[in-house]
Amino acid sequence: MYNKATMKINVDELIWMALKEDITSEDITTNAIMREDKQGQAQLLCKQDGVIAGLDVFERVFKLLDENTQVEFNFKDGDYVKNGDLLAIVTGDIRTILTGERVALNYLQRMSGIATHTRKLVELLGDAKTKLLDTRKTTPNMRIFEKYAVKVGGGTNHRYNLSDGILIKDNHIGAAGGIKKAVEMAKEYAPFVRKIEVEVENLEQVKEALEAGADIIMLDNMDNATMKEAVCLIDGKAETECSGNVTAERVKDIIETGVDYVSCGALTHSSPIMDVSLKNLHAI
Repeated sequence: MYNKATMKINVDELIWMALKEDITSEDITTNAIMREDKQGQAQLLCKQDGVIAGLDVFERVFKLLDENTQVEFNFKDGDYVKNGDLLAIVTGDIRTILTGERVALNYLQRMSGIATHTRKLVELLGDAKTKLLDTRKTTPNMRIFEKYAVKVGGGTNHRYNLSDGILIKDNHIGAAGGIKKAVEMAKEYAPFVRKIEVEVENLEQVKEALEAGADIIMLDNMDNATMKEAVCLIDGKAETECSGNVTAERVKDIIETGVDYVSCGALTHSSPIMDVSLKNLHAI
């Protein structure tokens, strides 16, 4: 989870990039109407039920612009919030609040939307052994925020990036000349502590991946009956992951196949934002 050290190491640069995108030289509107320092307060209001995520990032935007800005939260990441809740009070230079507002809200809305979507699917999985994973289908320069939001929602992170794990997909198999050859090359190249995952599309490929010694077998875009047969065929000799067209409507059927993990790209590429707003700014 975020703390001061991880903020500075991992996210400050990304937040600065977002601020620079929004302010190429100055906030001309704010500078036109606010010619001098003046302290003010604004309310962070929830306008939609959901799971809140990204409060530290929201605060960090203002802190980077002016370290004297104070944010007093009434909730913490992972809390379920409701329409009308007062999430926080922001106190500081009115110019800082106005200038940082949009970027701070963009992060909070996006991350909370992902956390909310994730929580819904996790709740549908219930007590089943099947765990929910995210994917690398993330917004450029937003991966650390989006994957954090998945964790806040109760999901589990798949590999963070290409350096983080071996996942042999269809094009890798084609490039290597087959599953067996691809796994052999991966085992020869990679440290022994790395697990090797292979994406398969049919039962014949499941058999190939098993014979090659894959640690994890991803069942990609299989129908429920075929997936159940694949899990029986694997019989615990490798971990199993289901991928492709994972929706709330399919969760019950996916659980019944017995797969260990279900990965859902929609968590990060299709979650709608959660509506929050910074309102009632006034001088103090």
